Amino acid sequence: MRQVARLLHAFTTSLLVVCVVVQVFLAGLGVFDDPATFLTHAGFGYLIGFLTLIVLITAALAHAGRRQVGLAALTVGLMALQSVFVGFRADMPVVAALHPVNGFLIGLIAVVMARAAWIAVRAPEPEPAGEIGKAGAVNA
Repeated sequence: MRQVARLLHAFTTSLLVVCVVVQVFLAGLGVFDDPATFLTHAGFGYLIGFLTLIVLITAALAHAGRRQVGLAALTVGLMALQSVFVGFRADMPVVAALHPVNGFLIGLIAVVMARAAWIAVRAPEPEPAGEIGKAGAVNA
């Protein structure tokens, strides 16, 4: 069961990476093609926020470790900041300019989590303590 949770966590972190790349593309469309695309960019951003919650849950279910769970929680927090930064667009544009920087930070963390998650999927499952191993010895 734990291996299934690890695989699910690896898939969700990889999906998060793909979604961040798509989100950057949507922002580019809004700048270079049609400003109305920013509505799609905003809506897709909320979907990504939901996905970060799923990544956090799968990290916990997979017993992915404190670092992975911490990074997943950090992405949830950074996603919450995305909307806050946009809210400062009119009054404090310098603060609002942190929106794309924060987005790239989310992407970087997603890549780090996905890489670690796939390494964990490929790692052998440790034997529980106290069970008899292949050689017949009791593992302590």
